[in-house]
Amino acid sequence: MDGVGVEVSKRPHAVCLPFPAQGHISPMMKLAKLLHHRGFHITFINSEYNHKRMLKSRGPSALHVSQDFCFEAIPDGLPLTDADATQDIPSLCDSTSKTCLGPFRNLLANPSLDKTLPPVTRIVSDGVMSFAIKAGEDLGIPVALFWTASACGFMGYTQYRQLIDKGLTPLRGEASLTNGYLDTMIDWIPGMKDIRLSDLPSFVRTTDPEDMMLSFAMGEVERASKASAIIVNTYDTLEYKVLKALSSMFPPIYTIGPNHLLVNMIVPQNAISSSIGSSLWKEEPECL
Repeated sequence: MDGVGVEVSKRPHAVCLPFPAQGHISPMMKLAKLLHHRGFHITFINSEYNHKRMLKSRGPSALHVSQDFCFEAIPDGLPLTDADATQDIPSLCDSTSKTCLGPFRNLLANPSLDKTLPPVTRIVSDGVMSFAIKAGEDLGIPVALFWTASACGFMGYTQYRQLIDKGLTPLRGEASLTNGYLDTMIDWIPGMKDIRLSDLPSFVRTTDPEDMMLSFAMGEVERASKASAIIVNTYDTLEYKVLKALSSMFPPIYTIGPNHLLVNMIVPQNAISSSIGSSLWKEEPECL
């Protein structure tokens, strides 16, 4: 199905919710373009802060390119600022997890979109915006989580609880960063051989028992089991063993990567996809 000739009211409608940082927005935008190419109506939801940055970087018409690829915004809960920079990530993680559920659910329940548009049939949320699962449960909309990094990275986050229980993290002092402690072998992770502590997602490198990012990441992966599906930006041949292990731990897992190569295949056929960008910074082509 390519969406051509499909009656608007019968088209599936995906709401795409990235974590509000460039490295998450770009892969989510590519996934949204792939879904749009396959016939989905898309509503892409940025934070209000990044919505303004995108308008500034790409111009006022950049977010009004098609009636079936729309943009909305919700507050991220942080103080308003005109800075053109990525916000403090720990503060952003803390704020989105505590404040975004209400605005997101309200947007879904009372969309500012034209009532002629199809009803929302699927939420595709960033893997670290798991409050979307609660919104989906409240409104009866299935939620797929999109993990923008590797399957090995995802598996690494799933081990945080066990690493804490075994006393491997938090570190006992800053000396552990340089004395070889990070070379400790971790031999129990399914599908991942010869892994050292230093190979795992770096939030384990903390000496603070109350470290917010450690607990945040741990909570996000533990809530992932409540999603109806998990999408990972990888492909089976690259991470076969770890994907097989993850499939026994979580809901259905779909590999859809590398999605930038898939988008490159459809852009020549799809003028809308080629006209929608995701950069939060204005491009400077002078050097070219």
